[in-house]
Amino acid sequence: MTDNTESSGSALDTAKLSFAVLLIVGAIAAFYLLADQAFLVRLGALIALVLAALAVVFTTAVGRNSWGFLHGARTEVRKVVWPTRQETMQTTLVVIVVVFIMGLILWLLDMFLVWGIQLLTGQGG
Repeated sequence: MTDNTESSGSALDTAKLSFAVLLIVGAIAAFYLLADQAFLVRLGALIALVLAALAVVFTTAVGRNSWGFLHGARTEVRKVVWPTRQETMQTTLVVIVVVFIMGLILWLLDMFLVWGIQLLTGQGG
């Protein structure tokens, strides 16, 4: 019995991804090597090389799958029913009150445990 699994990419995809990594490294190196240039020139070169690397990545199978995932995630976010401001404020208030009450309960429990241990060991006043 053999598994027919799809390979994660071809040799060409691997070469493209390696080239994209080299473009990113080159972008960072160019940013620092162009230190005597204006900041906007350095930033422009950095952005251009990063965009070129992204363009190369999106031509690979990994890039197409990632783009499909991002598109699907964006579609799902649009389906979310976001709470109103009033619902958000009420829920936040309930969380704050519950945290305060639990803190009070734990503080009292700690006090009684310390009191019991001091009573059992004979320490304290």
